[in-house]
Amino acid sequence: MKIGTVAKLTNLSVKSIRYYHDIGLVIGGKNDNGYREYTQSHVDALSFIQHCRALGFTLEDCKALLDLQQDSQRNAADVKALAQHHLDDVEQRIAHLSNLKKQLQHLIHDCKGGKQPNCAILKGLSPTP
Repeated sequence: MKIGTVAKLTNLSVKSIRYYHDIGLVIGGKNDNGYREYTQSHVDALSFIQHCRALGFTLEDCKALLDLQQDSQRNAADVKALAQHHLDDVEQRIAHLSNLKKQLQHLIHDCKGGKQPNCAILKGLSPTP
């Protein structure tokens, strides 16, 4: 399959597929005229990577998961550990975002609004002397 067909099948951009090829994530073959050719296994791997990326995995994690998926001798504990590590990172980011939300809610609550020049938000964002 040509790269345009693969892009349509995987909902990835041609640019992303080329990038994944360039970094060695999914390497398509070359035909006689120099065009990249992809097989169904490439399409499956790219779809797998796209799903991993949608879940927020890094490209490094995608590579590790893809390697594990393609290894019939894999240890499921390795897959689980990688996913758990990612979940821990997601939970830390959620906690951080929750804290940011509370801070912003507090700043917005303290601001009286209106046409006056005093603004609790600007005061709250300014460094304390």
